[in-house]
Amino acid sequence: MKYFITTFLVFFALTINAQNNLTSEFLVKPYLQLGKKPSPQTLQLLWHATSSNDTWLAEYKNSDETDWKRSEGQVSSTIAVGSIAPFNVYSATINSLKPGNIFQYRVSKNGKVVFKSEGKSLKSPDQPYRVAISGDMGAGTNWSKRIAFEIYKARPDMVAIAGDIVYSRGLVSEYKTRFWPVYNKDEADTLGAPLMRSIPFMASVGNHDALTRDLNGFPDALAYYHFWDQPLNGPEGKEGSAFVPALLGSDVNKKAFYDGAGVKYPRMTNFSFDYGNAHWTVIDSNPYVDWNDSTLRDWMAKDLAAAAKATWRFVVYHHPSFNSSRAHYEQQQMRLIAPILEQGKVDLVFAGHVHNYQRTYPMTFRPDNLGTQLVAGANNTRIGKTVNGRWTLDKDFNGKRNTKPNGVIYIVTGAGGQALYNPEQTKDKDSWQKFTVKFESTVHSFTIMDVNGKTLTLSQVDINGKEVDTIKITK
Repeated sequence: MKYFITTFLVFFALTINAQNNLTSEFLVKPYLQLGKKPSPQTLQLLWHATSSNDTWLAEYKNSDETDWKRSEGQVSSTIAVGSIAPFNVYSATINSLKPGNIFQYRVSKNGKVVFKSEGKSLKSPDQPYRVAISGDMGAGTNWSKRIAFEIYKARPDMVAIAGDIVYSRGLVSEYKTRFWPVYNKDEADTLGAPLMRSIPFMASVGNHDALTRDLNGFPDALAYYHFWDQPLNGPEGKEGSAFVPALLGSDVNKKAFYDGAGVKYPRMTNFSFDYGNAHWTVIDSNPYVDWNDSTLRDWMAKDLAAAAKATWRFVVYHHPSFNSSRAHYEQQQMRLIAPILEQGKVDLVFAGHVHNYQRTYPMTFRPDNLGTQLVAGANNTRIGKTVNGRWTLDKDFNGKRNTKPNGVIYIVTGAGGQALYNPEQTKDKDSWQKFTVKFESTVHSFTIMDVNGKTLTLSQVDINGKEVDTIKITK
């Protein structure tokens, strides 16, 4: 069934208010985030503006209400890194929302309303929902912009980014030119769409978001920690540990970064949350993370075990565990957590990094050992691991007649905007690994996942709106 005729989802038309085009009050216009404690009643609203003594106020109301309510807990952080003119990131909590419903919000500056929009709250466990998933999106290419427009037309309730949020170093300056103008655009067309102001985005970090750590060379790096507001319920990692390497740079540059990032650094790369009837676990797959570390593994195992009441369990990270593309094939470090995913009854794993679309058979995997570390450069920088082992494939599942998989299905959805990898392999099935059942690298695409109770439909939609793959999973 085509993704655009799914009948159980009726999504509101995203309002494009004329006031949004007339104001220059913002550096980045308001956008929605999960916040540190997401729930169907709560969302976080962020916006960016120049540093000043202006008085800002965010207000909201549910669609069946007449009176505006003030947001709560409004705070701001000043970003003053490198040669970029200092600016503020404002954040306000929107409470008392009705699950899965439309609400209105507005932002005032010095008593004057300068922005209005509609939003949609998070879904409750008994409501159907649609999620768009893609990796390697913020490249600023025409492909990125057209994918954003197709996502807009699909009317998702949430967007999940499987890493490489922005290219090519995760800089504040790169968000300005390659991300905000595409995903928070005032009008919807083939150059982008007003997505972020109306539905929440969620993101995992990729190599292009988190590997640039020399703040002397790139003082506006690691902008992820300045611009995103996501749960902080993961393990408390410290610099120089198995979680994250130490930052490089002068004390002045490091302090400027720490002041802007606040409590989000470095914890905001491993977290989880509930959405609808699903539990989502989001983790950092960069090669600097040691997923043999007991603290990380224990946290993930406990996180999945605590989600026993969730109907579905999804995991998102950047570097794919199982990849048939010749590009990045050797980066297999995330295979180490396959037994944890299986024990935690994970249904689907979404990754990016490889710029194409791939789907595995439902599978289980047993690593032979801890993997062989790959290093490069004079400093022996970790670039990944090769991890051998034995897999078992469920080839009876086809997502049509047989819709009950035995094992975890791994999805690579990294065709969101960068140049495609290995298009020559699409029709060369002899070049695929045995675990791969679908491989499409001749066209850019993104994933649409529709969930209604115990039925899930996963579709891969290309840049022209054409469906290139679809399966159904039932429980």
